[in-house]
Amino acid sequence: MPTIAITPDLAIDASEVELTAIRAQGSGGQNVNKVSNAVHLRFDIRASSLPDSCKERLLALHDQRLTEDGVVVIKAQEFRSLEKNREAAIERLVDLIRRATITRRKRRPTQPTQAARKRRLESKVRHGRIKALRRKPE
Repeated sequence: MPTIAITPDLAIDASEVELTAIRAQGSGGQNVNKVSNAVHLRFDIRASSLPDSCKERLLALHDQRLTEDGVVVIKAQEFRSLEKNREAAIERLVDLIRRATITRRKRRPTQPTQAARKRRLESKVRHGRIKALRRKPE
């Protein structure tokens, strides 16, 4: 069974990805009405072999290509060749999954240093003096 490599240590089975040839939209002359060159890719996240943490992050994405059922739907039609469109669709899926595998480090809240607090207060005093000089004398 062929696999699709996502990262060096993560891959999905090619049978989990459903590819369908459809007719492309838009201009293309007479050929567009005869040949199915566009590709419709469907990938069910919940039924996939991805790790659970990756599945959760994928399902949490606010991506227009993700249906309510947890299926990623990608349509590739930029090339005139069916094979190039198939590769482009798979590449987009790989990119989407790769982005979901990256875990962001939790932000550790910090507090300003004593010197930074002092500089801030000094700049406020300086700014106040400048504003006071702009006022009319009493």
